[in-house]
Amino acid sequence: MAWKDVEPMEERIRFVLKATREEMAFSDLCDAFGVSRKTGYKWLSRYEEHGLEGMHELSRRPLSNSTRIEDWIEDLVVRERLIHRKWGPKKLREKLVEKCELETVPATSTIGNIIKRHGLTCSRRRKRPVSQPDRTTRTEATRPNEVWAADFKGWFRTKDGQRCDPLTCSDLFSRYVLICRIVAGQCIDTTMPEFRKAFIRYGLPEAIRVDNGSPFGSRGVCGLSKLSAWWLQQGIRVEFIDPGHPEQNGVHERMHRTLKEETSKPPAFTLKAQQRRFDLWRLEFNHERPHEALGMQRPAQRYQRSLRRYIARPEPPEYPVDYEIRMVKTRGAIKWQNELYYVGEALHGMALGLIDVTDGKHAVYFRNLLLGYIEEGKVGGLQPPGAGDLLVYPGHGA
Repeated sequence: MAWKDVEPMEERIRFVLKATREEMAFSDLCDAFGVSRKTGYKWLSRYEEHGLEGMHELSRRPLSNSTRIEDWIEDLVVRERLIHRKWGPKKLREKLVEKCELETVPATSTIGNIIKRHGLTCSRRRKRPVSQPDRTTRTEATRPNEVWAADFKGWFRTKDGQRCDPLTCSDLFSRYVLICRIVAGQCIDTTMPEFRKAFIRYGLPEAIRVDNGSPFGSRGVCGLSKLSAWWLQQGIRVEFIDPGHPEQNGVHERMHRTLKEETSKPPAFTLKAQQRRFDLWRLEFNHERPHEALGMQRPAQRYQRSLRRYIARPEPPEYPVDYEIRMVKTRGAIKWQNELYYVGEALHGMALGLIDVTDGKHAVYFRNLLLGYIEEGKVGGLQPPGAGDLLVYPGHGA
């Protein structure tokens, strides 16, 4: 049982004084004060040993702590953290094991508590929310050059050990293979020249369907990379498939399977020899091979060049007269009302259109693609569109 809530120390002193005077039976005395005999004997024993000072509550902290880290070990943790400021508890613990040869090394969680207690933690920057690409629009190709598909066929090595990265592009309506070239790595510097040559030879498609990986997509605004932003600049719509769903580009993937079976099992000895195989295969696939999906026609019988010509330096998009025009600077930002707003380095040099939608809120477009919103008081990046916002307005900046 517990002492009364009011002045417990005073109650204990009154109790032990009455107990030492033996004015009443000890059991009755405990009942009168509302405590058990065990509690009564405890406080009487403390009074006899320590006097009135013994009436204070003693600390419940254990006299010894077998898990407490010694000061010199804690100093080692702090020192290593100061040397390696970007290392986390796991790396620091491994360093202590190798460097100091301690018999007992603190647990990872203990090291984490030590660096946190000394104010040595690094707060992670919260990722800025960005507009996601529209992955719901997938146009059904009903005529040549309405939709092209582009991808990298899985890389492999030629017999001499060199890595082979085949870049492919096909017209989904006719199955005509437009590009099948080995490039030196999956990056914009190697892919853009191949698409430029295809555009010059075949004209421009209305849309290109790709996955979300580099160099086609990115984690930036609307999933745009420098390559897909260049396509948009040419007036080509970009259609992204859902991550991990290659079947959404099934016609192109089926072509890949045939390409692999007929050209790389086994691979050629050199990259040059492998490219010759690809060239011969593309010629046969387009002009000689009947396709059941085409009613046994050849792709070349159904394909024709696009009437949309490639322009090396296209004119900036024309936005409606009530739009404000802003150019994307070198670091991927635009300036609005003396503040910088990040829109992505992929859009460097592009002209964007801004339109007032509500007080203090402006929609930002690249051609007819809604990139996001600028809101007063929210400096930094664009605010993503809401769930009910349309991502594309056909009449804006087309």
